[in-house]
Amino acid sequence: MSTISLHEHAAPRLWAIVGATGTGKSDLALDLAELLRSGGNAAEVVNADAMQLYRGMDIGTAKLPVAERRGIPHHLFDVRDVDQEAAVAWYQPHARAVVADIQERGGDAILVGGSGLYVSSVVFDFQFPPRDPAIRERIEQELAERGAAHLLTRLKDADPGAAARIDPHNTRRVVRALEVLEQGSATHGAALPDAPTLWQPRTRLIGLHVERSELVARLDARVERMWDAGLVGEVEALRDGLERGVTAGRAIGYAQALGQLEGRLSEHDAIAETQALTRRYARRQVSWFKRYPGLEWHDAPVIASTLLSP
Repeated sequence: MSTISLHEHAAPRLWAIVGATGTGKSDLALDLAELLRSGGNAAEVVNADAMQLYRGMDIGTAKLPVAERRGIPHHLFDVRDVDQEAAVAWYQPHARAVVADIQERGGDAILVGGSGLYVSSVVFDFQFPPRDPAIRERIEQELAERGAAHLLTRLKDADPGAAARIDPHNTRRVVRALEVLEQGSATHGAALPDAPTLWQPRTRLIGLHVERSELVARLDARVERMWDAGLVGEVEALRDGLERGVTAGRAIGYAQALGQLEGRLSEHDAIAETQALTRRYARRQVSWFKRYPGLEWHDAPVIASTLLSP
């Protein structure tokens, strides 16, 4: 009996393919979906990359073109305009609804992406604290008047654990953490719980690993290819929306290309800054996913059929 036939009549699963940017997650998701579909499982792919939610942000997010998706349905790509916020609290119910729909039609859902909070919001029993626009507006005014360092100090004093988890350059998340704390929560809710429970019991967590020195070389070359492929032109076409929006314009690469367009950065400096930020982001991704209980690490590239071994 083949490996595929062993699994084709089982209840649908949720797969999560995670890891640092540049490790080959999209290719593995395609290979796995193709293999499952060849055995009668109507597997489909669900995006868990925060910036690939945005229409028009293609080059800088390394979004897989439709023509290269092998006819496999992909969900939650190109679903937001760049001037719209794509907060994880918005993403979670949409992603879970897509996963449930795929499974109701008999297929495995393959969640793929490197945005740790987005993956966690689907995979684990993950609750988000409420929002308070008045508190948020006041903290954002404080940010404008006193700067990011002041808010980060406040957060470190109030919740050192949250401050350690949040990228200090991500002022949106610093503001959100303080907003949550001011509502009386003991800690910032948008973080992986110490002992997370799975949203669905039939979940496989697959992590892709690439040796650090090799990954750095890949990422640096990838950034250079993005500029060669026309990232600055892509950003120029999206510029009005990026400047109006809250989240998209802060994406790594897009913020630097905007700086180049505005004359604040030379092309050389824009590329170098993007490379440095991408390397740092990859380290944070690995640190985040290492905390996943039950995650199976594999050295990339991975042959999809090995994941279906009984």
